[in-house]
Amino acid sequence: MSNKNNSLTSLALQKFKKNFWGVFSLFVIVCIGMVSVFAYVFAPDASVNANQMHLSIHSKSPGFKVEILTIPSGIKTDQNIFSKYFFGENNTDTEIPIESYSVKKGILYYTEYASDGLKGQEKQIDLFRFSNLDYKKHIDNRTFIFGTDKYGRDYLSRILIGSRISFFIGFVAVFISLIVGLLMGSLAGYYGGKVDAFIMWIINITWSIPTLLLVIAITLALGKGFWQVFIAVGLTMWVEVARVVRGQIISAKEMQYVTAARALGYNDYRIITKHILPNIFGPLIVISAANFAAAILIESGLSFLGIGAQPPMASWGAMIKDHYNYIILGKPYLALIPGLCIMLLVMAFMLVGNALRDALDVKS
Repeated sequence: MSNKNNSLTSLALQKFKKNFWGVFSLFVIVCIGMVSVFAYVFAPDASVNANQMHLSIHSKSPGFKVEILTIPSGIKTDQNIFSKYFFGENNTDTEIPIESYSVKKGILYYTEYASDGLKGQEKQIDLFRFSNLDYKKHIDNRTFIFGTDKYGRDYLSRILIGSRISFFIGFVAVFISLIVGLLMGSLAGYYGGKVDAFIMWIINITWSIPTLLLVIAITLALGKGFWQVFIAVGLTMWVEVARVVRGQIISAKEMQYVTAARALGYNDYRIITKHILPNIFGPLIVISAANFAAAILIESGLSFLGIGAQPPMASWGAMIKDHYNYIILGKPYLALIPGLCIMLLVMAFMLVGNALRDALDVKS
């Protein structure tokens, strides 16, 4: 039996490998996953939430270059490397975009960068503020690859860090939906009768409520925040899992291997978890891939409505909300870039789901 299972698994794997778009999409998902985990390592602005604001250089086009003067605060932060690389650096220094600078008699004179073609204000600072009087280490030629947002923050860094919410909400939501869906679907399908009728009544009521409306209601009940959105999305996606599990178990419990397990005196828990569920994982994998994509879209919609991840936390949906009016102001890329990122990730999960469906299709 195990050899047969292994051969079926290897056949499914071979079929999946032959699907170019499935393999390519899986590669895209893995790359985005790595970027989301190590976002602060790749981000040019590694401060917490990439929230370094420079209002004088707001809404600049991709490829914009400017000199940044960093004035050290002298405040030491007790932050370990793990926290810095995974949660962002607690930056206490002051960053100032400048147009020009000069040094005379130990004084650094600089002209602040001014937007809209105005002349910047000239200021000065004592060089003794810098360690070893080496001021050049504190002046950096910075390139904003994706430009800056309306608050003057590095847009590439916000995109990279914003991938965390969109990527991980899929895992959390699918995990919650699988736990609830497997439990409810297994009970309904295996025991039937009044248990089935009661669970189906709950499923039908949940199914009749629009998904986004139900998520909004749960989010408002739990409160606005990062984890609240994850839980709310997960609690609305269990219905489809439960319906599929119920249908699969209704047909599987009449199979001979289940009858044999009952004859051997196995309890219901063992029969369901050890014998039935392993044989219905194929459809669940496909549903989970589709639920990943749905969770990303729902979270983006919630962030766009302002009840998802809260500022200053970076989120692709919130970035579209902040900049959608720039579409008619001649800078559509501020809304299009996060929109394209959402589309790419959702499409990758959908293509992987389609490839898994074809690979696990026993009829072919």
